[in-house]
Amino acid sequence: MIEINSPQDYEPLARNLLKNYSHIAVWLFKGEMGAGKTTLIRKILHEAGVQDEVSSPTFAIVNEYADQQGKVIYHMDCYRLAGADEALQSGIDELLTSGNWCLVEWPEVIENFLWGRVLTITFEKTGEIRKIQTELKAYE
Repeated sequence: MIEINSPQDYEPLARNLLKNYSHIAVWLFKGEMGAGKTTLIRKILHEAGVQDEVSSPTFAIVNEYADQQGKVIYHMDCYRLAGADEALQSGIDELLTSGNWCLVEWPEVIENFLWGRVLTITFEKTGEIRKIQTELKAYE
């Protein structure tokens, strides 16, 4: 378990996650509203060389970025999806199996579409302190 006490703590965490898990294509970010999911994703994408402004795709569902080598990265937010049918209609299942890096907030609605090794990053918010836990899981 990693403890985040200030916004500056996200940068070394982002570097560490990239160093250890960049070979995993799908990362799931779980936690309550305001727990720091988008903040960490922003730091991860900037560490990966994304030059664009990184924002939450809450209304767009998916934002697309490119890393410094031009490889596509998808940042998804499934919060507004009503269920698996709506996720299918939005094409998220195709993005998850594209082989491109997919960073997914509020992933519960799309977990049935997962396969292979997936990194789950879970946030627990207690006041200003965030506790973050990582788990590598294999889906079949």
